[in-house]
Amino acid sequence: MRKENVMDGYAKIDQYNPEAISRIAAKYREIIRDVGEDPDREGLVKTPERVAKALQYLTHGYDLDPAEILRSAMFTEEYQQMVIVRDIELYSLCEHHMLPFFGKAHVAYIPKGRIVGLSKVPRVVDAYARRLQVQERLTMQIRDCIQQTLEPAGVAVVIEAQHMCMIMRGIQKQHSIASTSAFTGEFNKDVTRAEFLRLIASRT
Repeated sequence: MRKENVMDGYAKIDQYNPEAISRIAAKYREIIRDVGEDPDREGLVKTPERVAKALQYLTHGYDLDPAEILRSAMFTEEYQQMVIVRDIELYSLCEHHMLPFFGKAHVAYIPKGRIVGLSKVPRVVDAYARRLQVQERLTMQIRDCIQQTLEPAGVAVVIEAQHMCMIMRGIQKQHSIASTSAFTGEFNKDVTRAEFLRLIASRT
């Protein structure tokens, strides 16, 4: 396990697991050799360790509890209108090729007696994104966590992302964007969902 500093339900890596670093680095040293490079070349000598540390950071979401992140800043409030946090930057790794995908998440909920600190919504997005993922599952995990923890009248999540496995390899479509959505409660009603989609599309 990584050693972490946990504040307000959100963990930051303070120290990497040296045993895991050593194991991952040894494997990457062999990978470098297998792709035709010399792992002892000056520019590559420290690369396996760097990659191992990068992978630990890029997957540190496994050590986070997204529900606890929300519970750390939930407040009683009678506000009953839509709350939207849009344009949340996200970075993740596709589990099929372990190449990055990145983009933006737009998240909304309609409170039912409780609200959550606004910074916690992007932190929940990050906690799930920093894992090996597919965009479809990521969208549903964010939705379900907020719905089950906060118990609002409804949750809406839209993610728009570019996938390097489509851009750098395979079909190589440079400008393609994948969009996924997931809704609960009031957002399953056409009028509420349409308002949410209109608001996240607006740039004014």
